[in-house]
Amino acid sequence: MTRYVLMVFAGACCFGILSTFVKVAYQEGYATADISGSQACLGMLVLWALYLLKKPATPAAQTTTAWWKVALAGTSIGLCVHLYYLSVQWIPASVAIIFLMQFTWIGMLLEWCIFGKRPSRLQGCSILLIMAGTVMASGLCAQRNIILPLKGILLAAASAVIYGIYVVASGRIGNDLPALKKSALIMSGSTAAIFLVAMPGFLFHPEVLVSGLAKWTVFLALFGTIIPPLLFSAGIPRTGVVLGAILMTAELPVAVITARLVLGEAISLLQWAGVAVMLLGITGGRK
Repeated sequence: MTRYVLMVFAGACCFGILSTFVKVAYQEGYATADISGSQACLGMLVLWALYLLKKPATPAAQTTTAWWKVALAGTSIGLCVHLYYLSVQWIPASVAIIFLMQFTWIGMLLEWCIFGKRPSRLQGCSILLIMAGTVMASGLCAQRNIILPLKGILLAAASAVIYGIYVVASGRIGNDLPALKKSALIMSGSTAAIFLVAMPGFLFHPEVLVSGLAKWTVFLALFGTIIPPLLFSAGIPRTGVVLGAILMTAELPVAVITARLVLGEAISLLQWAGVAVMLLGITGGRK
């Protein structure tokens, strides 16, 4: 069991470092569309290659889910990533992750509104804890002179809403498909969405990749769209969904710590307390 717990934890840590290094890529002059588009595209190609090269040990089971439904669900994660990366142009990476993690209670509300699955009393308390922790962790209470650009906040909030939609949709669509195939289809939809919405420049000027974008493409695809899905698909079935979801909250403190170490973003004790409160609410809401 320890092995699979570490797999899920490592996958969450991979997600947690992304926003910080997107900030570093911005400092080198690369555009959001090129960063998110190249990451999704390379991830899609690698996942399809792994799926096609893998020899099934047993005959494939009959599936009923149409491929386009899974790809359509994947468009939401593509839009989420693109909006999230846009948000860190305007607000600190350690704050952007705070807003993104609101997807946990947004997903609960979507399930209630769409499927009639009403949150339990414990989950209701968790929502309140997450909201309280968000105010604390954002830093607005610690320093009155902090002004976060509204555009960055709205972009991060929009990414959280879309991520909530993705979590609800992906949990119900394509579960009869092999994990690699589902991941590849999701990334296909993700790539298509980013290409349609943002139209990355490297599609028309491939020399951008050679000039230096390639290193960020490989890094972000590896830690954002290749390693985590593989670790989650192997680990979560063994740990169980509840424990897996709790382990995935490691993304939050890892993102904050990475932003502090790499970007030098100041984080107060009150903000750390807010992160702790959010983690308490998130883990409580998963039970």
